[in-house]
Amino acid sequence: MLKRIISYVIRFVPRPLLQIISPWVLPILALFYRGNRVACPICQSQFRQFLPYGRGASARPNALCPKCLALERHRLIWLYLQQQTDFFTRPQSLLHIAPEPCFITYLSRQQGLQYITADFESPLAQVKMDIHQMPFEDNQFDVVFCNHVLEHVTDDIQAMREINRVLKPNGWAILQVPFIQPDLATTFEDTTLTDPAERFRLFGQEDHVRMYGQDYPQRIAQAGLLAEANRFVFSLPPETLQRYALPATEIIYIGRKKS
Repeated sequence: MLKRIISYVIRFVPRPLLQIISPWVLPILALFYRGNRVACPICQSQFRQFLPYGRGASARPNALCPKCLALERHRLIWLYLQQQTDFFTRPQSLLHIAPEPCFITYLSRQQGLQYITADFESPLAQVKMDIHQMPFEDNQFDVVFCNHVLEHVTDDIQAMREINRVLKPNGWAILQVPFIQPDLATTFEDTTLTDPAERFRLFGQEDHVRMYGQDYPQRIAQAGLLAEANRFVFSLPPETLQRYALPATEIIYIGRKKS
């Protein structure tokens, strides 16, 4: 029943409204998920399991943290930042595109972090912008987060060129995208397609305009960034994957600006 309710809400409630009400509604469900079988490394909460998340048959069990709303990929990124980077130990500047609530809450409190959130429509963002032409100076940010955004935009290469432009030399960006068909060799896109049902059929979601393939690192490189397919998750022991309910095969895609 809960899986069906969440699936319905994701599909039919507008995303800006969902971003406003979710932090108020979902924590109530946390009261019914008390336990210690799983833990969220972002909010440090424990539960007997996480909430399901997704649409219909593709809904994933044990996915969404009811406290901070982190999904599997968010928990993986957080552990990567903690264990593989100096993100939490060195003062730096971060541009967070299409900011996720689970990150906003904790990054906005981080000492030494110059934190700017930006998006075209999100009510959570400080700056309203078009990712194809961002209102920031060249070489402004040490780090950019851009997760599950590029499948929505008209020109993903131009968007990544803009990310490259605003990054400082040797800066880096996390550029996660969904892989609906992991074995797809070449990215399939059609930005002229406007019918929601046809977009859902072809791309897996009504507001997607492309389905990424194994050539994604080459698309990152087309934007002038050095593409890195980081396999951090494969280095983690099974008990860590289970404890944090991590996506066991998710590669973290990073674009690094040349010095």
